[in-house]
Amino acid sequence: VQLQASGGGLVQAGGSLRLSCAASGRTFSGYVMAWFRQAPGKEREFVAQINWSGGTTYYADSIKGRFTISRSNAKNTVYLQMNSLKPEDTAVYYCAARPSSISDYRYWGQGTQVTVSS
Repeated sequence: VQLQASGGGLVQAGGSLRLSCAASGRTFSGYVMAWFRQAPGKEREFVAQINWSGGTTYYADSIKGRFTISRSNAKNTVYLQMNSLKPEDTAVYYCAARPSSISDYRYWGQGTQVTVSS
């Protein structure tokens, strides 16, 4: 699976962005998809996850209620709608994929920069 993330940019605090991650190469619909992020000087952290059907989602506490993960299996794309952005959301955001049968994320996109100004 090849993943291509896009949609990052510079936004003021309180603003919104929508990230997209286009997948290609294998059957996208059978994969669990997720977003992670890494801020400067910090370790990469989990943001959100969605199962193959889109019916089950998980979120990090830090973004719960502000971010929404969704997917379109018809378009082989996963999205991250980010609202009420805060300066601490500034990071490089990565999409990742794994088969439902394993726990480790095996495939990673190249990352897209999100910068939130105060």
